[in-house]
Amino acid sequence: MSGPQARVQVREMVLADCDRVALIRVRGWQSAYRGLMPQQHLDAMDPAADAERRRAMFARPREGVVNLVAEDEGGEVVGWACHGPYRDGEVRTADAELYALYVDAGRLGTGVGRTLMHESVRRCEGAGHTRMLLWVLKDNARARRFYERAGFWPDGAEEPFDVDGVAVPEVRYARPLTG
Repeated sequence: MSGPQARVQVREMVLADCDRVALIRVRGWQSAYRGLMPQQHLDAMDPAADAERRRAMFARPREGVVNLVAEDEGGEVVGWACHGPYRDGEVRTADAELYALYVDAGRLGTGVGRTLMHESVRRCEGAGHTRMLLWVLKDNARARRFYERAGFWPDGAEEPFDVDGVAVPEVRYARPLTG
């Protein structure tokens, strides 16, 4: 679904963005993870319930966690990224972690994801982090190619991830930062 390069502005997410971000996230899961995890789990995902969770997170923000949105020229939110301190279990480390990056399905291949990634990396470097990590589904070839083009590489760590009793393993990617 490649199209012309998008002109987007990246800004910090606000409470009013929760519904749109939830829709992008849920539709992103349903599209990207089709065939990689149980279809009944994907079909059961509810944007309204996800938006409620996002609003609850806004009510009790976690230190260092940054939510960014990309807006198109018309002011529509077309992508979302979230980053913050790397979590090793419940312990935060000095590394940064990209927790999520989703783009509206109609905007895939237009540069929205690259723009969000660039801004997340820039902000993590500015915060003094020297490395950024992320977890991606092992079998999600499209996402893995995207992250590799952004300078991330698998560092050998793998983690089991279970969805409705089905193993969906993740691999960790790392990228040095100039922080």
